[in-house]
Amino acid sequence: MSKIPTLFECQSCGYSSAKWLGRCPDCGSWNSFVEEKRAPRPKAASLPGRQGSKAKRLGDVSLGTTPRIVTAIEEFNCVLGGGIVPGSLVLLGGEPGIGKSTLLLQIANCLHDQGRRVLYVSGEESAPQIKMRAERLGNTQESAEQSLDGIYILAESSLENILSAVEEMHPSDIIIDSIQTTYSETLDSAPGSISQVRHVATQLLNLAKAEDIPVFLIGHVTKEGNIAGPKSLEHIVDVVLYFEGERHHNYRIVRAVKNRFGAANEIGIFEMTGRGLMSVRSPSKCFISERETPSPGSAVVCAFEGTRPILVEIQALVIATQYGTARRTSTGIDYNRISVLVAMLEKRLEIPMMGCDIYVNAAGGLEIKEPAADLAVFASILSSFRNRALPAYTVLLGELSLSGEVRPISQVYPRVREAAAMGFKRCILPEGNLPLINPVENIELTPLLNVSQLSELIFSQ
Repeated sequence: MSKIPTLFECQSCGYSSAKWLGRCPDCGSWNSFVEEKRAPRPKAASLPGRQGSKAKRLGDVSLGTTPRIVTAIEEFNCVLGGGIVPGSLVLLGGEPGIGKSTLLLQIANCLHDQGRRVLYVSGEESAPQIKMRAERLGNTQESAEQSLDGIYILAESSLENILSAVEEMHPSDIIIDSIQTTYSETLDSAPGSISQVRHVATQLLNLAKAEDIPVFLIGHVTKEGNIAGPKSLEHIVDVVLYFEGERHHNYRIVRAVKNRFGAANEIGIFEMTGRGLMSVRSPSKCFISERETPSPGSAVVCAFEGTRPILVEIQALVIATQYGTARRTSTGIDYNRISVLVAMLEKRLEIPMMGCDIYVNAAGGLEIKEPAADLAVFASILSSFRNRALPAYTVLLGELSLSGEVRPISQVYPRVREAAAMGFKRCILPEGNLPLINPVENIELTPLLNVSQLSELIFSQ
């Protein structure tokens, strides 16, 4: 009788070793190795793939004429770069209860309306539970039954059984809920382990490419907000989508972290209603308040998310600290960047900030990572400190250097155009961005060279 081999596998990165190691040489994790006894495995079933393909010259490769699949959900088409690409593997991650299953069930309904056969595979819920959600999304029970009559439900976790069902019914689209509950019988490890997740994702990728079927995967997230499983899972799939923001807000933001068929960092904005997630046609209105009576500590910036400019309100609150150490809290904006801007405010404008608690927030739950928002954050903190509101209908654009210089930013013309379209009358922007490539009507452009001139511009009235 042959001896069963024993391997030790790192739970963080999947590194395998014949002996137990205290620290993983690949990712550096301590005490992360788990013993896995690997018995002789049965021969894997014939899974679809791209084996046996021959090398071609690049000039002989045909691009094909298969168009993207455009759904009735506009924001989902936007975040994917124009629609669903046939043969793509899409991974959707987010916190529990934020709306992952709801969104993909709505996508299944849209694909069915186009005459496509959709297979919804669930390893977490039973078929009656999915039917209850479908009826909740529809106006009535009868309309839900009619609209979802062509969507096939499979409550299964075994990869081999899923592939058998695919071979039997030949669906045009597949939804897997979720990748952590799906397992292969050819592996001995438990569902959700690194080896299982990696193997299942690879086989589904081969299925998508061989049969030209779009496959959607739902992934759980860890406490840090990353998709559970190895980081290589994100390298296997074609598109990685994340739900951002708080699940308690009415608005849901889906960001494309990776997209092989479109722009990365593209976002789709949805509103959670009783009928599911609805596309928001004017995203800028979600993140700015009425500007008739502006309040101190509020400034507006036009941030670029993917390929779209979106107006976002930056809110700041500066108060005298009640303790020995001042607090710095930020939501939606990098904490370290806030610390740099506060230090520059104290140095360049000689304003004492060491004894002040500072709270900065990006309205609507949006995360702003680009440096073009520096000037708006700087102005909101200054406005709250002096308890004086900024002029109404004013948008601020610019990156700040440590010397206090307002540096030029990219894509300034579409930002100004979006601000003018939303009714803003004035735009304070870097002097290096003028003149614009094309004139923009109904908005005044005010150049700014350094932060020492900012106080005169915004508080001159």
